[in-house]
Amino acid sequence: MMANDSRLDPTVDRRSSKRFPIEQEVQYRTLDHKAPAPENGIGKTLDISSGGVLFETAQRLRFGKRVEVSINWPAKLDGNCLLKFVAVGRVIRVEDARAAIRIEQYEFRTRRAKQVPGVTADTRPSVILPFQ
Repeated sequence: MMANDSRLDPTVDRRSSKRFPIEQEVQYRTLDHKAPAPENGIGKTLDISSGGVLFETAQRLRFGKRVEVSINWPAKLDGNCLLKFVAVGRVIRVEDARAAIRIEQYEFRTRRAKQVPGVTADTRPSVILPFQ
């Protein structure tokens, strides 16, 4: 092998997807049907790519767990409709109060400008898109 091989350099980012430093509130919950109750929490996204999400967590999540994350999307549909990005994936990295998931499927949902007590934020059905 050559001395300047990037596979041997730990400072070279070899991820296939560009990461974007989007900081938004994230709500998450584990999707374990065998657990007595899902783990829920809120945190903040640190970065997002087409392949995954890195976010801060209220508690340490376990490697391999399936997780659903819900993120208020910073862009608006048609300039005025608020959106929420909802993704399901597996935890592939855990560092103290941070977790990274690999996205398996995702969807965009519309959301209300302000939450009304007793009404969910999702106002229209949406389509689940498999990640490719």
